[in-house]
Amino acid sequence: MSEKIGFVGLGRMGTNMARRLKEVNYDVVGVYDVVIEIAQDLAEELECATFSDLSEMIAEVDVVMTVVTDDAAMYEIFDTEKPSLLTNDAAGKLFINCATVSPSVHVEVEKRANAIGASVIEACMASSIPQAREGTLYLMCAGQRGAYRRAEPILRELSSNLRYIGTSGSAAKVKALVNMVMNINTTALAEGLGLGKALGLDLEVLREVFSQTGANSRVLETDAEDMINKEFDCYFSAAHAAKDSGIACSLAEEVGLELPLAKATRDRYEEMKKRGYGELDKSGVALLTFPEE
Repeated sequence: MSEKIGFVGLGRMGTNMARRLKEVNYDVVGVYDVVIEIAQDLAEELECATFSDLSEMIAEVDVVMTVVTDDAAMYEIFDTEKPSLLTNDAAGKLFINCATVSPSVHVEVEKRANAIGASVIEACMASSIPQAREGTLYLMCAGQRGAYRRAEPILRELSSNLRYIGTSGSAAKVKALVNMVMNINTTALAEGLGLGKALGLDLEVLREVFSQTGANSRVLETDAEDMINKEFDCYFSAAHAAKDSGIACSLAEEVGLELPLAKATRDRYEEMKKRGYGELDKSGVALLTFPEE
């Protein structure tokens, strides 16, 4: 493949997306993470460079894929006041930003990048680790059409569902709503199963009945067994659930809309963080509702 790609942010998703693109013969030139040991380990695996400086990376690549943690991390890597991805070498380069951050951040990053001749696409993910590795992500994209057309061949190798939503920030708004509803469903399931447990019901029977009635949901398929077995290996962390529900609540405040369920859900995940459960999977919210044995 002709485009030389660099990865910034090597968490569960970024690492597996890099592996996927390498596997389908894209030229993954190098990787960067604030934890240098993580970058070194992946670079050794993929036989590529470890960049310790973002401005060094941008000089060597055509496309940068970013999968960072939050708004602050996005502003850090696209800082205009100190060394970042936005150097003179960034002109003509493409940034594909995959993190779940506030829509306004995507808009500002696009503005900063366009000012020096670079282009930006947000590619928001509604999937998890296995899909990142297999190239079957659900991707919602936004930004200028020309940037999207350039990014599309890369994104098709990472996704089984690829949707262009509209101008910058719009995909991030959709993603915030997706995660808001998912998180509400997860906490509702935890409360339903937790109450069933307290009432002495057979949780496997309850789970089956849920699946055949109006209580059915996607999270019933993905999270119920983990809640019942108290196995909370992380695919989507409670900390991220708190952050993403918080983004949705902030958007609601901007338009003057009351979302009591979203707020309650955000508060439950914030409670998980307070109790030291932030890096457990979001299904670990069951720890707040299941009776102690």
